[in-house]
Amino acid sequence: MRETELKPIQLYRKCQLDDLPFETTDDFEDISMAAHVVGQPRAEQALHFGVGIQRQGYNIFALGEQGTGRHTFIRDFISQRAEHEPVPEDICYVTNFDQKHVPGLLTIKAGQGKLLAKDMKHLIENIRHAMQTALENEEYQNRAQSITQEFQEKQKQGFEEIRKKAKEKNLVAMPTPSGLVFAPIKTDEEGTYTPEEYEKLPKEQKSKIDQNIEEMRNEAQRLVQNFPKWQREVREKEKAFMREVTEYTIDPLINELNEKYTTNDSVSHYLKAVRDDLVQNIMQLFPAQQSMPQQQMPGDAAAGMGEKPENPAERRYHINVLVDNSETKGAPVIYEENPTYQNLFGRVEHLAQMGWLITDFTMIRPGAIHRANSGYLILDALKLLTEPFAWEGLKRTLKTGKLKIESIGQMYSMISTVSLEPEALPIKIKVVLIGIPYIYYMLRAYDFDFGDLFKVSVDFARQMNNNRKNQHEFVRLLAGIVRQEKLLPFKRDAVGLVIERGSRTVGDAHKMSLHMESIINLLREADYWAQQNGNSSVDANDVQKAVDARIYRSDRLRESMQEQIDRDIVMIDTKGSSVGQINGLSVISLGDFAFSRPSRITARIRLGKGEVVDIEREVAMGGPIHSKGVLILSGFLGGRYALNSPLSLSASLVFEQSYGGVEGDSASSAELYALLSAIADVPIKQSFGVTGSVNQYGQIQPIGGVNEKIEGFFDVCKARGLTGDQGVLIPASNVQHLMLRKDVIDAVESGQFCIHEVKTIDEGIEILTGMVAGEPSDAGDYPPDSFNNKVHQRLKKFADTVKQFAQKDNDTKKEEVTSAKP
Repeated sequence: MRETELKPIQLYRKCQLDDLPFETTDDFEDISMAAHVVGQPRAEQALHFGVGIQRQGYNIFALGEQGTGRHTFIRDFISQRAEHEPVPEDICYVTNFDQKHVPGLLTIKAGQGKLLAKDMKHLIENIRHAMQTALENEEYQNRAQSITQEFQEKQKQGFEEIRKKAKEKNLVAMPTPSGLVFAPIKTDEEGTYTPEEYEKLPKEQKSKIDQNIEEMRNEAQRLVQNFPKWQREVREKEKAFMREVTEYTIDPLINELNEKYTTNDSVSHYLKAVRDDLVQNIMQLFPAQQSMPQQQMPGDAAAGMGEKPENPAERRYHINVLVDNSETKGAPVIYEENPTYQNLFGRVEHLAQMGWLITDFTMIRPGAIHRANSGYLILDALKLLTEPFAWEGLKRTLKTGKLKIESIGQMYSMISTVSLEPEALPIKIKVVLIGIPYIYYMLRAYDFDFGDLFKVSVDFARQMNNNRKNQHEFVRLLAGIVRQEKLLPFKRDAVGLVIERGSRTVGDAHKMSLHMESIINLLREADYWAQQNGNSSVDANDVQKAVDARIYRSDRLRESMQEQIDRDIVMIDTKGSSVGQINGLSVISLGDFAFSRPSRITARIRLGKGEVVDIEREVAMGGPIHSKGVLILSGFLGGRYALNSPLSLSASLVFEQSYGGVEGDSASSAELYALLSAIADVPIKQSFGVTGSVNQYGQIQPIGGVNEKIEGFFDVCKARGLTGDQGVLIPASNVQHLMLRKDVIDAVESGQFCIHEVKTIDEGIEILTGMVAGEPSDAGDYPPDSFNNKVHQRLKKFADTVKQFAQKDNDTKKEEVTSAKP
């Protein structure tokens, strides 16, 4: 029989740091995570590639478990690279004088956006003052007055001509509120006829007078019809004159500003549009309370200065600096904590006024993509996907290369408020999504756009090989963390214990944990206990105290379950032997705390058709993996013991006192031991706990949580008193994962507890029963005193019994047929 009992040295892998020349972490200089990340060569190379390649669709998805340092490393790495990249232009929105609802986009050299906004305010202020001076100038007043008088002179001349013609016809023209009225003049004396006198005139004379009055009325009508034409001519002259004055006044000011930004064609084009608009609407710059006397203003100009003082004229020439990169060093690196649609793509705000919602281009607000343009945008994938419309909007923006600010309400016709449609911004951006692997693979499988837009995956591992090189790099990293967190220096033994604890966390003595969140938390807590003890540095006792305190804070439920076992409420035997009964070991995980709970597994057999009934599955309390493990047992029994005869038994398996369901196949070997014990009618030692998966060939396969399972059964045995006969059977391939507690190792060393590593079911049977398992002969028979022979003979007996029943049943049917014949 192969030696299966493990030695104490095999139960824990000590971290040896003797070849590193340090007493505490203060002896090391920390390394920058931005320059190098420990234990992540694949992720590091992928990130270098993803950031370096400047092609469409090569955005990055960083996948890995939460707490592996993905976010910190990516931000530090990208920030360090971005410092050496060009600073992007400022992004501004301005009035589109041709289409007011489509604000124009203006990009300008970094830092010049707010300078241009300030210059535009000064420009408008200077223009207003210059125009005020020009309008108050005596020469302007005289010229404006002469244009107005031109119309008045034409009116006066027209009226004079009408009066002369009327006088020639013995009529007098009298102005009234309703227009000119003509009355006949007495020929022999001064004055006009009274109505009574007029009525007494001869009919022929009255007819002549009426004819003359009608002719003069027509003449007056023709004169009045010329007034609008003369007014239009005067207005055109006034406008031309005002345009001349405006151009003369504002052109030097605008040209001076244009020379300042002569290298930017878009600014020059905008200033030309401003100049043209000012020429047409210059008088709107003057509020109503500041208007000049209207009689001094030419025509419509006076009316323009009398408008309401709400001054959109000033705002229309403002510059809305959406993104100001004046303080930016290198390319921007933006992390959006809350990636809602508006936070990503910007929004147009509205102001409630007199019951209306109003807006203009100055109320456009930027999103994270605006700020990250020509740089990097980092987003949490889960948060992005859970925000309505955000993921689809991001994909659309990346595909088109343009960012358009749209209202969700208007996009889906949910509201009808008039809003703006800002000109789309061409973008050049590298997006980095950070998420767990599940999200990445789901998007890869079900979102057909994802693969085209995120071609680079940066895969962060949770663990790395526990070798000398990695240990040395990891120690230097810990030294940097200790210094960054402003913790007490850690001694050599404390650092070693932190590394060992990381190996225990990942469940593999040959691996080191890269879950930086849990490691940093352990460092902080160890520092706390060291300070509580008044230590000037952190030693291994402080680290162990932090570990023990964390377990104590989390293990109330474990203690409650342990108490139920101690009080025999949950029935677990740790001594004696029983047929068809064994102690299986399972793990319960509660967040970052896991512990083992032993369970009694029982098996019962009877004659049948070769079925192994999983009671857990029958009542829908067993998961698919557990059910698979039970079905494998049927394959093992048939393949080993029923090659020449049918498998003629029915068996039932159950986890006793299980009320929460069972999943996983780590108890399948224990179930097989119980089943074989029931078939062979050979008792199994109850002083052992068993874990391990089994295949159809009887080979024991590795399982997870081996440390917790051993310690869980050890705690039960220790509470009842260690006898030296107690122990645990584990898969041989799990020995490399052992990082057991010190009290377990001490018990093994003193002979009070044992741990066996087994490779096959036969090895486990020999330990559990004390019998030789037995190897089959060429004929398929087993040695007489072997365990397998007992199983084989029992199954053969079952087969013979079933055959006898079948023969007896056939004989009975024949007799019935014979007796039925006439």
